[in-house]
Parts: sequence; structure tokens; C-alpha cells
Amino acid sequence: MDLALIYQYMIIAYVLLSWLPGLRDSFIGALLSKLVEPYLAPFRRFIPSIGGVLDISPIVALFALRFVARGLIAIVEMFV
Repeated sequence: MDLALIYQYMIIAYVLLSWLPGLRDSFIGALLSKLVEPYLAPFRRFIPSIGGVLDISPIVALFALRFVARGLIAIVEMFV
């Protein structure tokens, strides 16, 4: 399991916890917020919420993370 995959799971967990205010405010929710929110913030600046309710920036962030991770793996494999 690579670091990008672990971070993807953290983003997914953070999104799921955001739907449940009690869990979002828990220790785990606060920890995930500190780890994931700095990565999501640039995406949220450029991608507005749909109808003011649905935030699709985590989906775009997941695609970007996977794209960059696969690109880095391909570059490293070229030199190894």
C-alpha cells in the first residue's frame, strides 16, 4: 500500500465524517481535518460548491492525487 492510497482513504474518511457532525467534531475528525484540509483548500478555492451544498472538490482532489502518484511512479520506473 503506498502513501498516496493511504492519503486517499484519509480524504474519503474525512468526507464521510463531514456528513455526521458528531463524528466530524470528534478527535479523529479533528485529526483528519488537520491532515486533509490543507490539501483540499486549493481545490475549494477554484471549484465552487454546487448549489451551495454539494462540494465536489474532494473528488477532483482524489483524481489529482492519483494522477500525480501514477505519474511519479512512471517517472521513477523509467530510471530504475
